Amino acid sequence: MAGSDFIFNIAKGRTRTFAELSGANDALVWVLLKATGLEADSTLKDYDTLAAILAGTNDEADFTGYSRIAATNVVVSIDDTADEMVVDIDPFQYDPAGGAANNLMGKVLLCYDPDTTGGTDADIIPIAAYSFDGQTDGSTMIINPNQDGAYYSA
Repeated sequence: MAGSDFIFNIAKGRTRTFAELSGANDALVWVLLKATGLEADSTLKDYDTLAAILAGTNDEADFTGYSRIAATNVVVSIDDTADEMVVDIDPFQYDPAGGAANNLMGKVLLCYDPDTTGGTDADIIPIAAYSFDGQTDGSTMIINPNQDGAYYSA
């Protein structure tokens, strides 16, 4: 999976702050959306919270073994030659992904959760979205948004 399809409008200019995780209980989290009912990128990028995304026709994954996963090994680097900031994040996996309940996936969202101990979806800010056409079937599913940097800002 290459860099993100787009950066959400609400996150533009704030992506470095989110990636540096300066809060006491904050985290970057991965959220998977089903393909069925998935809105177009031009609509998705205007949503300001995860709650707003899920209030549309978009549905979060619910396959066997699914949960939101915190991003790990987040590294922010500034490339003065290319005039961009790159955020690298480790791949993540589900094992098992599905089996008893399965989903056809459409998007992977990277979101900023400012309070992992008591926040709500209305507090979670979407940062980047990635196309993902995986189908769960009970086997291991590895998602790697880091091949070209999880996201970058030029």
